[in-house]
Amino acid sequence: MSRRFISAIEALSRLGGVSAVFLLIIAMVVMCQMILMRYLFRAPTIWQTEVVVFAATAAIFIGAPYVLLKKGHVGVDVIELMLSAPNRRRMQCLGAVLGLMFCVLMSVASGIYVYEAWEGGWTTPTIAAIPLWIPATPMLVGFGLLCLQYVVELMKLFRPELGVPEPQKAEAPTDEATLHSHQNLGEVR
Repeated sequence: MSRRFISAIEALSRLGGVSAVFLLIIAMVVMCQMILMRYLFRAPTIWQTEVVVFAATAAIFIGAPYVLLKKGHVGVDVIELMLSAPNRRRMQCLGAVLGLMFCVLMSVASGIYVYEAWEGGWTTPTIAAIPLWIPATPMLVGFGLLCLQYVVELMKLFRPELGVPEPQKAEAPTDEATLHSHQNLGEVR
């Protein structure tokens, strides 16, 4: 059950990563179209700016769980590397719990905002008048998926055997870059 839950959430996080890439491609294509229309054909742009901003913002929120899954976030691990393995694990658990708490609060706040935008009929103050619940929904989805990914990370911290599929457990890093990325501070291999 736990392994299936982890696999399902990690698949959702990967789907979020792929969706973020497509959103960024859409933003890039629309930006190029907007530049061509504005400067080459002297035509007005009405909807393009909002689409670019909303697509890029949605990519950030929807892609965040994938970044957490791949440990792609920026972090300074000097203190963590100096700690013993049990203390390092405790610190990672504390960070995951604090991250989960923040994401739960942001999910609730995002849900309230999306609901109020939907009920109030809020729109952007531009000619396009895009309903605000549309660009706000990726924030709710992203934080919801981030909560689930934090739960998965906590599950893997408390039960490390859930984090690595069976065939990969026996494998050891073989290339030099991987070996150096796993060495402790001051350790020479």
